[in-house]
Amino acid sequence: MAEELFKALADRTRRRILDELVERDGQTLFEICARLLTKYDLGLTRQAVSQHLAVLEAAGLVRSRREGRYKFHELNTEPLELIVTRWLRPEAPENTP
Repeated sequence: MAEELFKALADRTRRRILDELVERDGQTLFEICARLLTKYDLGLTRQAVSQHLAVLEAAGLVRSRREGRYKFHELNTEPLELIVTRWLRPEAPENTP
């Protein structure tokens, strides 16, 4: 899990997507694309942003839920909390190998 987490965080675009979800959680793909274009002048295709979201989901940093025909993306900070616990509070038992 840690490898997927660090791979996901290594990419600047994925970090920007996470920043946008911190600012306003529960966005659709269209909303994320619009915010990336407006704020960072990143004119990525919806497919490219969708691929970045898939990497973030695989790392557990983003969860998605469907409502009708819309898919909403939400930030999940639990994997980050595990990393913090691992190195900043070493007395706590490690949850991942």
